Amino acid sequence: MNLTEELIGRGLVAAAYAVGFGGFAEALFKMGVGNGIGFTGSQEAADIDLFAPEYGSFAIELAADCTEEALAEAVAALGFEDDCVPCIVTDLGETAADYAFTWAGETICMRKLQEAWEAKLEPVFPYRGAGEETPAPKFSNGPILLGAEGKVARPRVVIPVFPGNNCEFDSARAFERVGADVETLIINNLTPEAVAESTQKLCESIGRSQIVFIPGGFSGGDEPDGSAKFITAFFRAPQVTEAVRDLLQRRDGLMLGICNGFQALVKLGLVPFGDIRPMDADCPTLTFNNIGRHQSRLVRTRVNSNLSPWFSACDPNELYTVAISHGEGRFVASDAVLAEMQAKGQIASQYVDAAGVPSMDLDVNPNGSVWAIEGITSPDGRVLGKMGHSERSGAGLYKNVPGTLYQPIFEGGVKYFVD
Repeated sequence: MNLTEELIGRGLVAAAYAVGFGGFAEALFKMGVGNGIGFTGSQEAADIDLFAPEYGSFAIELAADCTEEALAEAVAALGFEDDCVPCIVTDLGETAADYAFTWAGETICMRKLQEAWEAKLEPVFPYRGAGEETPAPKFSNGPILLGAEGKVARPRVVIPVFPGNNCEFDSARAFERVGADVETLIINNLTPEAVAESTQKLCESIGRSQIVFIPGGFSGGDEPDGSAKFITAFFRAPQVTEAVRDLLQRRDGLMLGICNGFQALVKLGLVPFGDIRPMDADCPTLTFNNIGRHQSRLVRTRVNSNLSPWFSACDPNELYTVAISHGEGRFVASDAVLAEMQAKGQIASQYVDAAGVPSMDLDVNPNGSVWAIEGITSPDGRVLGKMGHSERSGAGLYKNVPGTLYQPIFEGGVKYFVD
Protein backbone atom coordinates (compact mmCIF):
# COMPACT_ATOMS: atom_id res chain seq x y z
CA MET A 1 0.00 0.00 0.00
CA ASN A 2 2.86 2.39 0.80
CA LEU A 3 4.48 1.64 -2.54
CA THR A 4 1.21 2.20 -4.42
CA GLU A 5 0.73 5.53 -2.67
CA GLU A 6 4.32 6.53 -3.42
CA LEU A 7 3.96 5.70 -7.12
CA ILE A 8 0.68 7.61 -7.42
CA GLY A 9 2.16 10.59 -5.59
CA ARG A 10 5.05 10.69 -8.05
CA GLY A 11 2.65 10.68 -11.02
CA LEU A 12 3.89 7.30 -12.23
CA VAL A 13 0.49 5.53 -12.29
CA ALA A 14 -1.94 5.62 -15.22
CA ALA A 15 -4.49 3.22 -13.68
CA ALA A 16 -4.80 1.06 -10.57
CA TYR A 17 -7.13 -1.67 -9.33
CA ALA A 18 -7.47 -3.19 -5.86
CA VAL A 19 -7.40 -6.95 -6.48
CA GLY A 20 -9.99 -9.03 -4.66
CA PHE A 21 -11.83 -12.34 -4.85
CA GLY A 22 -11.52 -12.66 -8.63
CA GLY A 23 -7.75 -12.32 -8.53
CA PHE A 24 -5.64 -10.75 -11.24
CA ALA A 25 -7.88 -12.25 -13.95
CA GLU A 26 -10.80 -10.07 -12.83
CA ALA A 27 -8.62 -7.02 -12.21
CA LEU A 28 -6.83 -7.02 -15.57
CA PHE A 29 -10.03 -7.79 -17.48
CA LYS A 30 -12.08 -5.01 -15.86
CA MET A 31 -9.26 -2.49 -16.23
CA GLY A 32 -9.34 -3.05 -20.00
CA VAL A 33 -13.10 -3.11 -20.63
CA GLY A 34 -13.82 0.61 -20.28
CA ASN A 35 -11.59 1.78 -23.13
CA GLY A 36 -11.42 -1.47 -25.09
CA ILE A 37 -7.81 -2.17 -24.11
CA GLY A 38 -6.28 -5.65 -24.33
CA PHE A 39 -3.55 -7.22 -22.20
CA THR A 40 -0.53 -9.44 -22.83
CA GLY A 41 1.01 -11.21 -19.84
CA SER A 42 4.75 -11.30 -19.25
CA GLN A 43 6.95 -14.38 -18.97
CA GLU A 44 7.75 -13.35 -15.40
CA ALA A 45 4.07 -13.56 -14.41
CA ALA A 46 3.25 -16.79 -16.27
CA ASP A 47 3.26 -18.89 -13.10
CA ILE A 48 0.88 -16.61 -11.18
CA ASP A 49 -2.49 -18.18 -10.36
CA LEU A 50 -4.73 -15.71 -12.20
CA PHE A 51 -7.86 -16.69 -10.29
CA ALA A 52 -6.51 -16.88 -6.74
CA PRO A 53 -7.96 -14.27 -4.35
CA GLU A 54 -5.32 -11.60 -3.87
CA TYR A 55 -6.72 -9.28 -1.21
CA GLY A 56 -4.21 -6.55 -0.40
CA SER A 57 -2.62 -6.63 -3.86
CA PHE A 58 -2.84 -3.94 -6.53
CA ALA A 59 -2.69 -4.20 -10.30
CA ILE A 60 -0.96 -1.01 -11.43
CA GLU A 61 -0.55 0.32 -14.95
CA LEU A 62 2.52 2.52 -14.98
CA ALA A 63 2.39 5.82 -16.83
CA ALA A 64 3.85 5.88 -20.33
CA ASP A 65 6.75 8.10 -19.22
CA CYS A 66 7.62 5.99 -16.16
CA THR A 67 11.22 4.77 -16.50
CA GLU A 68 12.93 1.92 -14.68
CA GLU A 69 15.04 4.53 -12.88
CA ALA A 70 11.94 6.40 -11.66
CA LEU A 71 10.40 3.15 -10.45
CA ALA A 72 13.61 2.19 -8.66
CA GLU A 73 13.74 5.60 -6.97
CA ALA A 74 10.17 5.17 -5.68
CA VAL A 75 11.00 1.73 -4.27
CA ALA A 76 14.24 2.99 -2.74
CA ALA A 77 12.48 5.97 -1.14
CA LEU A 78 10.54 3.56 1.07
CA GLY A 79 13.69 1.82 2.33
CA PHE A 80 12.80 -1.74 1.26
CA GLU A 81 15.48 -4.36 1.58
CA ASP A 82 16.79 -5.51 -1.80
CA ASP A 83 15.59 -9.07 -1.33
CA CYS A 84 12.04 -7.85 -0.62
CA VAL A 85 11.54 -5.92 -3.83
CA PRO A 86 10.79 -8.92 -6.11
CA CYS A 87 8.07 -9.98 -3.68
CA ILE A 88 6.50 -6.54 -3.88
CA VAL A 89 6.82 -5.68 -7.59
CA THR A 90 6.01 -8.21 -10.32
CA ASP A 91 5.92 -7.33 -14.02
CA LEU A 92 2.46 -8.59 -15.03
CA GLY A 93 2.71 -7.61 -18.68
CA GLU A 94 1.62 -4.80 -21.00
CA THR A 95 -1.58 -3.28 -22.33
CA ALA A 96 -2.34 -4.06 -25.96
CA ALA A 97 -4.19 -2.27 -28.76
CA ASP A 98 -5.74 -5.58 -29.81
CA TYR A 99 -8.81 -6.24 -27.62
CA ALA A 100 -7.61 -9.65 -26.46
CA PHE A 101 -6.29 -11.22 -23.25
CA THR A 102 -3.06 -13.19 -23.67
CA TRP A 103 -1.55 -15.21 -20.84
CA ALA A 104 1.02 -18.04 -20.85
CA GLY A 105 0.70 -18.51 -24.60
CA GLU A 106 -3.11 -18.57 -24.69
CA THR A 107 -5.25 -15.80 -26.15
CA ILE A 108 -8.94 -15.10 -25.50
CA CYS A 109 -11.01 -12.47 -27.30
CA MET A 110 -11.97 -9.79 -24.76
CA ARG A 111 -15.27 -9.22 -26.54
CA LYS A 112 -16.29 -12.77 -25.73
CA LEU A 113 -15.29 -12.29 -22.11
CA GLN A 114 -17.20 -9.02 -21.94
CA GLU A 115 -20.27 -10.66 -23.44
CA ALA A 116 -20.16 -13.49 -20.90
CA TRP A 117 -19.87 -10.93 -18.10
CA GLU A 118 -22.55 -8.49 -19.23
CA ALA A 119 -25.14 -10.79 -20.81
CA LYS A 120 -26.29 -12.29 -17.50
CA LEU A 121 -28.64 -9.37 -16.86
CA GLU A 122 -29.79 -9.00 -20.48
CA PRO A 123 -33.15 -10.72 -19.76
CA VAL A 124 -33.82 -8.19 -16.99
CA PHE A 125 -32.22 -5.01 -18.36
CA PRO A 126 -31.84 -5.27 -22.16
CA TYR A 127 -28.91 -3.18 -23.31
CA ARG A 128 -28.57 -4.16 -26.97
CA GLY A 129 -30.11 -2.71 -30.08
CA ALA A 130 -29.42 0.44 -32.01
CA GLY A 131 -33.03 1.59 -31.81
CA GLU A 132 -34.72 3.75 -34.40
CA GLU A 133 -32.72 6.08 -36.60
CA THR A 134 -32.01 9.43 -34.99
CA PRO A 135 -32.37 12.65 -36.99
CA ALA A 136 -29.19 14.70 -37.14
CA PRO A 137 -30.53 17.98 -38.52
CA LYS A 138 -28.58 21.19 -38.84
CA PHE A 139 -29.60 23.41 -35.96
CA SER A 140 -30.15 27.11 -36.37
CA ASN A 141 -28.39 29.25 -33.78
CA GLY A 142 -30.66 32.25 -34.04
CA PRO A 143 -29.68 35.56 -32.40
CA ILE A 144 -26.83 35.09 -29.93
CA LEU A 145 -27.08 36.95 -26.63
CA LEU A 146 -23.77 38.74 -26.40
CA GLY A 147 -23.95 39.93 -22.79
CA ALA A 148 -26.08 41.32 -20.03
CA GLU A 149 -26.76 45.05 -19.95
CA GLY A 150 -25.86 45.38 -16.27
CA LYS A 151 -22.23 44.30 -15.80
CA VAL A 152 -20.91 43.09 -12.44
CA ALA A 153 -17.43 42.08 -11.35
CA ARG A 154 -18.59 38.93 -9.54
CA PRO A 155 -22.05 37.64 -10.49
CA ARG A 156 -24.08 36.24 -7.62
CA VAL A 157 -25.44 32.70 -7.91
CA VAL A 158 -28.12 31.25 -5.65
CA ILE A 159 -28.32 27.44 -5.41
CA PRO A 160 -31.53 26.31 -3.68
CA VAL A 161 -30.96 22.89 -2.13
CA PHE A 162 -34.10 20.78 -1.82
CA PRO A 163 -34.41 17.63 0.30
CA GLY A 164 -32.70 14.91 -1.75
CA ASN A 165 -30.41 17.13 -3.87
CA ASN A 166 -26.79 16.01 -3.69
CA CYS A 167 -24.77 18.07 -6.17
CA GLU A 168 -24.69 21.43 -4.43
CA PHE A 169 -21.03 21.23 -3.32
CA ASP A 170 -19.69 20.37 -6.78
CA SER A 171 -21.94 23.03 -8.29
CA ALA A 172 -20.82 25.75 -5.88
CA ARG A 173 -17.16 24.92 -6.52
CA ALA A 174 -17.72 25.04 -10.28
CA PHE A 175 -19.12 28.58 -10.08
CA GLU A 176 -16.61 29.81 -7.51
CA ARG A 177 -13.75 28.50 -9.63
CA VAL A 178 -14.74 30.87 -12.46
CA GLY A 179 -15.27 33.95 -10.30
CA ALA A 180 -18.86 33.92 -9.06
CA ASP A 181 -20.16 34.54 -5.55
CA VAL A 182 -22.32 31.59 -4.51
CA GLU A 183 -25.07 31.37 -1.93
CA THR A 184 -26.25 27.85 -1.07
CA LEU A 185 -29.75 28.07 0.36
CA ILE A 186 -31.17 25.06 2.20
CA ILE A 187 -34.92 24.67 1.58
CA ASN A 188 -36.51 23.54 4.86
CA ASN A 189 -39.79 21.64 4.54
CA LEU A 190 -40.13 20.22 8.06
CA THR A 191 -43.10 22.42 8.92
CA PRO A 192 -45.47 24.75 7.05
CA GLU A 193 -43.78 27.66 8.82
CA ALA A 194 -40.35 26.49 7.65
CA VAL A 195 -41.61 26.23 4.07
CA ALA A 196 -42.96 29.77 4.21
CA GLU A 197 -39.66 31.04 5.64
CA SER A 198 -37.65 29.24 2.95
CA THR A 199 -39.94 30.66 0.27
CA GLN A 200 -39.30 34.19 1.52
CA LYS A 201 -35.54 33.63 1.74
CA LEU A 202 -35.38 32.23 -1.80
CA CYS A 203 -37.28 35.21 -3.19
CA GLU A 204 -34.88 37.57 -1.45
CA SER A 205 -31.86 35.61 -2.70
CA ILE A 206 -33.13 35.61 -6.28
CA GLY A 207 -33.69 39.36 -5.99
CA ARG A 208 -30.01 40.00 -5.25
CA SER A 209 -28.61 37.37 -7.65
CA GLN A 210 -27.89 37.25 -11.36
CA ILE A 211 -28.08 33.44 -11.71
CA VAL A 212 -30.33 30.72 -10.28
CA PHE A 213 -28.95 27.20 -10.47
CA ILE A 214 -31.04 24.14 -9.57
CA PRO A 215 -28.62 21.29 -8.80
CA GLY A 216 -28.87 17.57 -9.44
CA GLY A 217 -29.93 14.82 -7.08
CA PHE A 218 -33.17 13.10 -6.18
CA SER A 219 -35.43 15.71 -4.66
CA GLY A 220 -38.14 14.10 -2.59
CA GLY A 221 -36.55 10.74 -3.39
CA ASP A 222 -38.13 11.00 -6.87
CA GLU A 223 -41.32 9.71 -5.29
CA PRO A 224 -44.12 9.15 -5.79
CA ASP A 225 -43.91 8.32 -9.46
CA GLY A 226 -41.62 10.91 -10.88
CA SER A 227 -38.90 13.43 -10.17
CA ALA A 228 -38.70 17.13 -9.26
CA LYS A 229 -42.29 17.46 -8.07
CA PHE A 230 -41.38 19.26 -4.85
CA ILE A 231 -39.04 21.65 -6.66
CA THR A 232 -41.75 22.35 -9.22
CA ALA A 233 -44.40 22.98 -6.55
CA PHE A 234 -42.02 25.30 -4.71
CA PHE A 235 -41.25 27.41 -7.78
CA ARG A 236 -44.94 27.63 -8.64
CA ALA A 237 -45.59 29.53 -5.41
CA PRO A 238 -46.72 32.96 -6.72
CA GLN A 239 -43.98 34.95 -4.99
CA VAL A 240 -41.22 32.63 -6.27
CA THR A 241 -42.67 32.63 -9.79
CA GLU A 242 -42.65 36.44 -9.81
CA ALA A 243 -39.09 36.54 -8.50
CA VAL A 244 -37.99 34.27 -11.37
CA ARG A 245 -39.86 36.36 -13.94
CA ASP A 246 -38.27 39.51 -12.59
CA LEU A 247 -34.83 37.87 -12.91
CA LEU A 248 -35.33 36.62 -16.46
CA GLN A 249 -37.60 39.26 -18.01
CA ARG A 250 -36.55 42.50 -16.33
CA ARG A 251 -33.06 41.98 -14.91
CA ASP A 252 -31.37 40.08 -17.74
CA GLY A 253 -30.67 37.09 -15.48
CA LEU A 254 -29.90 33.44 -16.23
CA MET A 255 -31.04 30.04 -14.97
CA LEU A 256 -29.40 26.64 -15.19
CA GLY A 257 -30.66 23.22 -14.18
CA ILE A 258 -28.68 19.99 -14.37
CA CYS A 259 -30.18 16.50 -14.02
CA ASN A 260 -32.83 16.90 -11.27
CA GLY A 261 -32.68 20.64 -12.00
CA PHE A 262 -33.32 19.97 -15.70
CA GLN A 263 -36.35 17.89 -14.77
CA ALA A 264 -37.67 20.80 -12.72
CA LEU A 265 -37.10 23.35 -15.52
CA VAL A 266 -38.95 21.17 -18.03
CA LYS A 267 -41.90 20.55 -15.72
CA LEU A 268 -42.12 24.26 -14.92
CA GLY A 269 -42.08 25.19 -18.61
CA LEU A 270 -38.92 27.34 -18.28
CA VAL A 271 -37.47 25.11 -20.97
CA PRO A 272 -38.38 25.11 -23.74
CA PHE A 273 -40.95 27.92 -23.30
CA GLY A 274 -38.98 30.45 -21.24
CA ASP A 275 -41.61 31.04 -18.54
CA ILE A 276 -43.29 29.25 -15.65
CA ARG A 277 -46.59 28.14 -17.15
CA PRO A 278 -49.30 25.50 -16.66
CA MET A 279 -48.48 22.11 -18.14
CA ASP A 280 -50.71 20.47 -20.72
CA ALA A 281 -50.70 17.36 -22.89
CA ASP A 282 -48.52 19.03 -25.53
CA CYS A 283 -45.70 19.93 -23.13
CA PRO A 284 -42.45 17.93 -23.29
CA THR A 285 -41.26 16.06 -20.22
CA LEU A 286 -38.47 13.91 -18.83
CA THR A 287 -39.44 10.38 -17.89
CA PHE A 288 -38.03 6.97 -17.03
CA ASN A 289 -35.02 5.64 -18.94
CA ASN A 290 -35.90 3.14 -21.66
CA ILE A 291 -33.64 0.56 -20.05
CA GLY A 292 -35.83 0.61 -16.93
CA ARG A 293 -33.08 1.37 -14.45
CA HIS A 294 -30.68 4.03 -13.24
CA GLN A 295 -27.76 4.87 -15.53
CA SER A 296 -24.44 6.06 -14.06
CA ARG A 297 -21.58 6.44 -16.53
CA LEU A 298 -19.67 8.77 -18.83
CA VAL A 299 -21.25 9.79 -22.13
CA ARG A 300 -20.27 11.81 -25.19
CA THR A 301 -22.30 14.91 -25.97
CA ARG A 302 -22.10 17.35 -28.87
CA VAL A 303 -22.81 21.07 -28.59
CA ASN A 304 -25.21 21.95 -31.43
CA SER A 305 -25.91 25.58 -30.71
CA ASN A 306 -24.20 28.48 -28.97
CA LEU A 307 -27.42 30.49 -28.80
CA SER A 308 -27.31 30.27 -25.02
CA PRO A 309 -24.88 32.36 -22.98
CA TRP A 310 -24.14 29.13 -21.12
CA PHE A 311 -22.52 27.69 -24.27
CA SER A 312 -20.81 30.90 -25.38
CA ALA A 313 -17.40 29.45 -24.41
CA CYS A 314 -18.08 26.29 -26.45
CA ASP A 315 -17.79 25.82 -30.19
CA PRO A 316 -20.71 24.28 -32.09
CA ASN A 317 -20.02 20.63 -32.96
CA GLU A 318 -17.53 20.33 -30.10
CA LEU A 319 -17.67 16.93 -28.33
CA TYR A 320 -17.51 16.69 -24.53
CA THR A 321 -17.33 13.65 -22.27
CA VAL A 322 -19.52 14.22 -19.20
CA ALA A 323 -20.88 12.16 -16.32
CA ILE A 324 -24.53 11.17 -16.05
CA SER A 325 -26.43 9.67 -13.12
CA HIS A 326 -30.19 9.42 -13.47
CA GLY A 327 -33.16 7.09 -13.67
CA GLU A 328 -35.48 9.58 -15.38
CA GLY A 329 -33.51 11.28 -18.11
CA ARG A 330 -35.47 10.39 -21.24
CA PHE A 331 -36.61 13.58 -22.96
CA VAL A 332 -39.88 13.18 -24.86
CA ALA A 333 -41.75 15.77 -26.92
CA SER A 334 -44.23 15.98 -29.78
CA ASP A 335 -43.09 16.39 -33.37
CA ALA A 336 -44.46 19.94 -33.37
CA VAL A 337 -42.46 20.96 -30.29
CA LEU A 338 -39.29 19.32 -31.65
CA ALA A 339 -39.65 21.13 -34.96
CA GLU A 340 -40.15 24.46 -33.18
CA MET A 341 -37.12 23.91 -30.92
CA GLN A 342 -35.01 22.97 -33.92
CA ALA A 343 -36.05 26.08 -35.85
CA LYS A 344 -35.20 28.34 -32.90
CA GLY A 345 -31.86 26.69 -32.10
CA GLN A 346 -33.05 25.44 -28.71
CA ILE A 347 -31.72 21.88 -29.01
CA ALA A 348 -28.41 22.77 -27.43
CA SER A 349 -26.72 19.36 -27.11
CA GLN A 350 -27.18 15.71 -28.05
CA TYR A 351 -25.80 12.32 -27.09
CA VAL A 352 -23.41 11.23 -29.86
CA ASP A 353 -21.00 8.46 -30.84
CA ALA A 354 -17.25 8.86 -31.33
CA ALA A 355 -17.84 10.37 -34.77
CA GLY A 356 -20.20 13.00 -33.35
CA VAL A 357 -23.35 11.39 -34.78
CA PRO A 358 -26.46 11.34 -32.53
CA SER A 359 -27.93 7.89 -31.97
CA MET A 360 -30.63 5.93 -30.19
CA ASP A 361 -28.14 3.14 -29.46
CA LEU A 362 -28.20 2.58 -25.70
CA ASP A 363 -24.42 2.70 -25.60
CA VAL A 364 -24.59 6.27 -26.94
CA ASN A 365 -27.96 7.51 -25.69
CA PRO A 366 -28.25 6.03 -22.17
CA ASN A 367 -31.88 6.94 -21.52
CA GLY A 368 -33.54 6.83 -24.94
CA SER A 369 -34.18 10.57 -25.31
CA VAL A 370 -35.99 11.49 -28.52
CA TRP A 371 -33.55 12.86 -31.11
CA ALA A 372 -30.82 11.91 -28.58
CA ILE A 373 -31.44 15.25 -26.84
CA GLU A 374 -29.20 15.95 -23.82
CA GLY A 375 -29.82 19.66 -23.27
CA ILE A 376 -32.28 22.36 -24.37
CA THR A 377 -32.68 26.09 -23.84
CA SER A 378 -35.44 28.65 -23.59
CA PRO A 379 -36.13 30.59 -26.83
CA ASP A 380 -33.76 33.41 -25.84
CA GLY A 381 -31.11 31.06 -24.44
CA ARG A 382 -31.19 32.50 -20.91
CA VAL A 383 -32.40 29.23 -19.39
CA LEU A 384 -30.48 25.99 -19.98
CA GLY A 385 -31.44 22.51 -18.84
CA LYS A 386 -29.22 19.48 -19.39
CA MET A 387 -28.78 15.96 -18.01
CA GLY A 388 -24.97 15.69 -18.10
CA HIS A 389 -23.19 16.73 -14.89
CA SER A 390 -20.80 19.35 -16.25
CA GLU A 391 -20.03 20.36 -12.66
CA ARG A 392 -18.47 16.96 -11.93
CA SER A 393 -15.03 17.87 -13.17
CA GLY A 394 -11.78 18.48 -11.38
CA ALA A 395 -8.19 17.46 -10.80
CA GLY A 396 -7.68 13.70 -10.59
CA LEU A 397 -11.05 12.69 -12.07
CA TYR A 398 -11.60 10.40 -15.09
CA LYS A 399 -8.04 9.15 -15.42
CA ASN A 400 -7.26 7.28 -18.63
CA VAL A 401 -10.48 8.48 -20.29
CA PRO A 402 -10.22 9.91 -23.82
CA GLY A 403 -11.92 13.06 -25.06
CA THR A 404 -12.54 16.57 -23.76
CA LEU A 405 -13.51 16.12 -20.12
CA TYR A 406 -14.28 19.71 -19.13
CA GLN A 407 -17.26 21.64 -20.49
CA PRO A 408 -16.95 25.40 -19.82
CA ILE A 409 -20.63 26.25 -19.32
CA PHE A 410 -20.00 27.97 -15.98
CA GLU A 411 -17.45 30.26 -17.61
CA GLY A 412 -20.06 31.13 -20.22
CA GLY A 413 -22.66 32.04 -17.61
CA VAL A 414 -20.29 34.21 -15.58
CA LYS A 415 -18.76 35.84 -18.66
CA TYR A 416 -22.23 37.00 -19.71
CA PHE A 417 -22.27 39.44 -16.78
CA VAL A 418 -18.58 40.33 -16.63
CA ASP A 419 -17.43 41.04 -20.20
